[in-house]
Amino acid sequence: MGRGKIAIRRIDNSTSRQVTFSKRRNGLLKKARELSILCDAEVGLMVFSSTGKLYDYASTSMKSVFERYNKLKEEHHHLMNPASEEKFWQTEAASLRQQLQYLQECHRQLMGEELTGLGIKELQNLENQLEMSLKGVRMKKDQILTSEIKELRQKGNLIHQDNVELYQKMDQIQKENAELQKKVYGSSTGEENVASSPSYMVRNGYDLHAPISLQLSQPQTQYSESSAKVMKLGSISKKLFSNRGGLSFCDKKQLCYNFCLE
Repeated sequence: MGRGKIAIRRIDNSTSRQVTFSKRRNGLLKKARELSILCDAEVGLMVFSSTGKLYDYASTSMKSVFERYNKLKEEHHHLMNPASEEKFWQTEAASLRQQLQYLQECHRQLMGEELTGLGIKELQNLENQLEMSLKGVRMKKDQILTSEIKELRQKGNLIHQDNVELYQKMDQIQKENAELQKKVYGSSTGEENVASSPSYMVRNGYDLHAPISLQLSQPQTQYSESSAKVMKLGSISKKLFSNRGGLSFCDKKQLCYNFCLE
């Protein structure tokens, strides 16, 4: 036996009316919830009982549903009435000017200006905001500095590794050159060339470009004897050509002969 059709009219019996209200209310709330989930719709539902009790459901929040409803209703009304649309935009412009003025005032207060009208509580809130802002700025600065220091250390390590490899290559090349010189010129020449190389000089603790101290040595005996002979020859020449001593030709000849014997 099928269910009978219920006439859509007010139920006179209060008990039956309350039972029907409870069943239909639960079904309506269930359908609204399913509609919002299945169709990704923003749903807002409010039900007042005959006793004045409120039952509601909202997929997001009832406040956002009402704000969206009022906004769409005003836009629809403005589209239908150009005069009211102009008034709407004038109201929006005034609201934006007020917001701009408020933001400018907050900015001046954050900069330490126009603080005369503020009380202790407002000044405390302003100080807390500044401390939080300063803390955020310092954290960001420290983060950037830490990352830069880390990057510089990595670059320094790479440069150090490159320098080590270059020094190793230089030492290897110098050793190969020394071996080649030994093969070509012999072991002694090779050792001299190795000793003259810059790396050899550095490793042995001296520098070939250092200033050299020079001193005059004592004259040798042979140079002294030669000088004496020259002086003696000069005196003999004077005697021969001046003829002050009254020397004869035979005397001059004997004098030259004696000098040659010496």
